[in-house]
Amino acid sequence: MSGLAAAHTVLENGGRVVLLEKMAFCGGNSSKATSGINGAQTRTQRAKGIADSPEQFEQDSIKGGAERPELVHVLTFESASGVEWLMDKFGLDLSLVSRLGGHSFPRTHRGKTKFPGMTITYALLEKYEDLCQSTPDKCRLINKARVMRFLTDSRTGEISGVEYVKEGKTLREYGAVIVATGGFGSDFAPDGLIKKYRPDLHHLPTTNGEFSTGDGIKMAEQIGADTVDLEWIQVHPTGLLNPSEPNTKTLFLGAEALRGVGGIILDGSGKRFCNELGRRDYVTGEIWKNKGPFRLVLNSKASKEIEWHCKHYKGRGLMKEFHSGEELAREMGIAPGVLETTFRDYNIVAEKQTKDPNGGPYDAYPSGKSWDKWGKKFYHNTPVEMNDSFHVAFITPVIHYCMGGLKIDTDSRVLSKKTGKPIGFLYGAGEINGGVHGKNRLGGSSLLDCIVYGRVAGRTATREMLERNIELVRKTKAGNVARV
Repeated sequence: MSGLAAAHTVLENGGRVVLLEKMAFCGGNSSKATSGINGAQTRTQRAKGIADSPEQFEQDSIKGGAERPELVHVLTFESASGVEWLMDKFGLDLSLVSRLGGHSFPRTHRGKTKFPGMTITYALLEKYEDLCQSTPDKCRLINKARVMRFLTDSRTGEISGVEYVKEGKTLREYGAVIVATGGFGSDFAPDGLIKKYRPDLHHLPTTNGEFSTGDGIKMAEQIGADTVDLEWIQVHPTGLLNPSEPNTKTLFLGAEALRGVGGIILDGSGKRFCNELGRRDYVTGEIWKNKGPFRLVLNSKASKEIEWHCKHYKGRGLMKEFHSGEELAREMGIAPGVLETTFRDYNIVAEKQTKDPNGGPYDAYPSGKSWDKWGKKFYHNTPVEMNDSFHVAFITPVIHYCMGGLKIDTDSRVLSKKTGKPIGFLYGAGEINGGVHGKNRLGGSSLLDCIVYGRVAGRTATREMLERNIELVRKTKAGNVARV
């Protein structure tokens, strides 16, 4: 999706663009994103009385794992304009807001139906396809085109285009290059990037499509691009297991929004063991310390709030509905009293947290105090009661996102390993950019990264190409204008 965001931005800034897509359909893993897109101080938040700020979002991101403040600043301070760009330019419904792990305020936006990644990606793609038909001189889309290498100017080392293969033919396109090939969450080859940088994770399943093999990173390294944080691969705690397909390598993601609306995680004995709204790496670590099978449990209020997701998961055999806590306990093979005690203790803590949100004895995450021994601070859709109905899914840790990638500056220009300076006319957008999230990405910031840095890359590319063309005109007195 970052490529689509960049393409639209190039067109908005007066450039021309050719979008090369490796697969038959644009969108990549973004189309599978399920929780939403973060934005701080959006009009949606203001209408709901949510007193968020980009400064607080920036602080939450740094506390969550980010280590390059200048990149986080761009991400967070352009978040509201990015969300509202989607609403205004593409007519998207982003009227629902939830709080995911590590966020001080509800700031993860989604619509009332369908998965937000799918909704956003389809909207950008449909409009781009319309533009390709109405203005073919300005934009084109070429599917099933696998880029093989970046072309460079032998004199300056600057990027001059790409070479790609389509239908067995080797072809070229010339101009500045915005690379938006995502991460390498499916690069399980014996000599792949996962094996090289995180061999301890090589056995895990993944939420990534088979196309996520780090192509852009590998090609950029070949022409001297620097990389950063390649060892930081995010393992998401809630990959959804289908009991009838226990050995599947690619799993569907259980949206973090499921926990944001009040879902709780239980171990094999029916007990809580973590702060469900903690960092993703923390929740994953707690799962690995305890004994499963692990279940994500939503009561009827939580299920209703995220109804479309639950229906979708249930239809795929990834979630099951139970008509009472006793029915759930029987399925788990535990005494109903154990589950009742878990729910009672949870409700007591939630009530204390509501009455005295800053008076608990435990440190809370992301900040403040809590009455919960695991530090959970925010509770939604309580109480959880045995006589209620539940939507329940089996969960397992799963490779989800690569925080590492190409090293960029705040203009999304890819930096040279040798000089530390930008490689001329090479830009990164989306997950391929390293350093934006550091050691851990907060939920809801992947779609945001695509939009923010897609727009940044598009603006920078068109500006620098225009500057170069003006300089060429000045030097040669000719009107040969290069393409973006």
